[in-house]
Amino acid sequence: MLIGIVGAGAIGTAVATRLLAGGHEVVLSNSRGAETLTETVAELGTGARAGTRDAATAAELVVLAVPGDRTAEALDGVGDWDGRVLVDATNLYTTTPPAPDAETSSEAVARRAPGARVIKAFNHFYAATLAQDPRRADGNRVLFVSGNDAEAKKMFTALLADLGFAPIDLGGLAEGGRLYQVPAGPLIGQDLLRLTPQ
Repeated sequence: MLIGIVGAGAIGTAVATRLLAGGHEVVLSNSRGAETLTETVAELGTGARAGTRDAATAAELVVLAVPGDRTAEALDGVGDWDGRVLVDATNLYTTTPPAPDAETSSEAVARRAPGARVIKAFNHFYAATLAQDPRRADGNRVLFVSGNDAEAKKMFTALLADLGFAPIDLGGLAEGGRLYQVPAGPLIGQDLLRLTPQ
């Protein structure tokens, strides 16, 4: 599968590393232009290429990996997503936790991406951890997933399992996403394993 990644920083390249290891192809984009990604693409190796934001967002599955305060800028002008899956890997760093009834950061992403089937994932631990092989001798690294579209989550969790992760579905963007939203989500920073039965 060809997967678009908007944002080529630590999280974007960590996600790309795991996808490439799983036999997928990625097109990376950033705000500075494809020509600035030559070295990054070379380091990632076979299956990685640089492209425009529009090229990345045209993929069937797109990962949004920009700083949380730049999501509006990254999504502006994309237009209707026409059912494509958008994985929100961002963290919006704020000084105060959102109110219990406030819109989550991923709900805000969904509002800015009309027609997208938005999933929250890849944001709850450090990029260096995310880049590692999730298959361990004693189990598989847990990766939390939230979203309002059941079919999109089914497809995405199957992809994660194929990459070696142990996905856990926490429900919708409002209730599930809040559990691993910066700064107050109780699951932020948790590096968990689903143990292999003995």
